[in-house]
Amino acid sequence: MRKGIFLTVAAYFLWGILPFYWKLLTNVPAYEILCHRMVWSLVFTATILAFRNRWKWIGLLRKNTRILISFIFSAAVLSVNWFVFIWAVNSGFILDSSLGYFINPLISVLLGVIVLKEKLHNGQKLAVLIAAFGVAYLTFKYGKFPWIAMTLALTFGTYGLLRKTAGLNSVEGLNVESAFMFIPAFGFILYFGITGQSAFIYSGWTASLLLILSGAITAIPLILFAAGARRIPLSMVGFIHYITPTLHFFIGLLAYHEPLSQSRLVGFIIIWIALIIYSAEGFLKNLSRR
Repeated sequence: MRKGIFLTVAAYFLWGILPFYWKLLTNVPAYEILCHRMVWSLVFTATILAFRNRWKWIGLLRKNTRILISFIFSAAVLSVNWFVFIWAVNSGFILDSSLGYFINPLISVLLGVIVLKEKLHNGQKLAVLIAAFGVAYLTFKYGKFPWIAMTLALTFGTYGLLRKTAGLNSVEGLNVESAFMFIPAFGFILYFGITGQSAFIYSGWTASLLLILSGAITAIPLILFAAGARRIPLSMVGFIHYITPTLHFFIGLLAYHEPLSQSRLVGFIIIWIALIIYSAEGFLKNLSRR
């Protein structure tokens, strides 16, 4: 249990401080960072799998085309999530991205109802309604839909749903997804290099090294999460999840001084109330089971 908690907290902590890493690449366009993240994720995960000599799962993909198709979709959804998050961080919208990951658990609940035909409990219904009111409030106050937050919440929620039914562990799954993303990503990297637009070539060794390490930065938290989540209850994993958006929130507010108006803060508080109700119901339900 202790090891599981430590590993899971470490994974969410690393995801939480990820904005600091992408900020080091502010001068690199988000689409180029995305391409390198795809390519070096494949290299890093393939190296791990080769070191462990774990390739038997490839036979499962050959036999089951449904799993293969699900990974094509999860790779596409993950690409959108990565791009929007990187762009949001480097464009000064870390607070918006944190809101997305605060909303994410409630989106996952809704997707479970719509796709998996799961039933909502009373506390979950109330939490979803309050969160929807919070999103509506932010839309009304700002005069525009909080598309960054909702895109991140919807794509990560959909990704979680696809991976839940995919049948592969995190490292193997990321390797497959990176393989699907590799060809277009590598093609764009070659194009950037040929046309003289490549930050990897022309921005110095620091940017190049950071782009190469993006594969490790992507895979290491996933490995820690996979090892930790198996050792602790799912309700505890859900609670620890809030480390990531909380860190994003304070990084955006305190480290990069993003504006937080009173009306925006009210919107966040409404979402937080929904999450407190959602988490409390899950905690009490788990306690009653014990």
